[in-house]
Amino acid sequence: MLPGRRIVGVRLSAKTDFIDDPASVERELPGTRIKSVERYGKFLVIELERVRPSNDEGKIALLIHLGMTGQLVVTSAKTPVPPHTHAFFTLDDGREFRYTDIRRFGQIRVLLNGERETALGPLGLEPLEVSEAEFRKTIGSRSAHIKALLMDQTVLRGMGNIYTDESLWRAKIHPRWLGSKLNDDELRRLHRAIRRVLTEAIEARGSSVSDYVDADGERGEFQLRHRVYQREGKKCFRCGSMIRRIIVAGRSSFFCSTCQKAPRAKRKAKRR
Repeated sequence: MLPGRRIVGVRLSAKTDFIDDPASVERELPGTRIKSVERYGKFLVIELERVRPSNDEGKIALLIHLGMTGQLVVTSAKTPVPPHTHAFFTLDDGREFRYTDIRRFGQIRVLLNGERETALGPLGLEPLEVSEAEFRKTIGSRSAHIKALLMDQTVLRGMGNIYTDESLWRAKIHPRWLGSKLNDDELRRLHRAIRRVLTEAIEARGSSVSDYVDADGERGEFQLRHRVYQREGKKCFRCGSMIRRIIVAGRSSFFCSTCQKAPRAKRKAKRR
């Protein structure tokens, strides 16, 4: 969709508080060709190459973080512009790569030589690539709530609130269990559940629970498969008990009060 296309123009709205150095975005991007689009946790990195003479022949990339309400859509330049669209990247085929963000909690930044590592910071394991053994070792050695661990980008990158709750429900693990208190069988179940949830969500183009759309502007469908997220007070699909909500790691956490047993004060030592 994007690789191989050239960026021939950049237009920014008056609201650029989420952009690090707007002048750099307008100056550096026109005339570059898109090499690849890669995900690093919750960041997107668009690798670029210069196709016109420049004083700086080094590496260049565009870093984008969607925040809570950001959207990226590739569309015809003639498509009506939705409210809160703050960045327009005109492509050589007549389309536009648009960034829309109501709350402007996201980030756009040009990355030049050696800036990627600093900008991304320390990132944890990739949930779709980490082996079961490495997952068990990493999660099982930490004394923090499992909900907080899964959403900690320095532990497991790319997991958000929805897919964390859905994975914990599938694995039958309460969000307040400590990682170090989970036994091997529970960690195996959780590893498998995370991979299944993320794979199914990708195939369904994500979860459109609010205003989320994919790069084509289409709503996702994984919200139709949610089993706990935002289902407080409704019956569990597995056992019929009530879905409840608590706050863990500063986020609303939805779980089944029967399937996902809450931690007790004491528990028998786990077997390794």
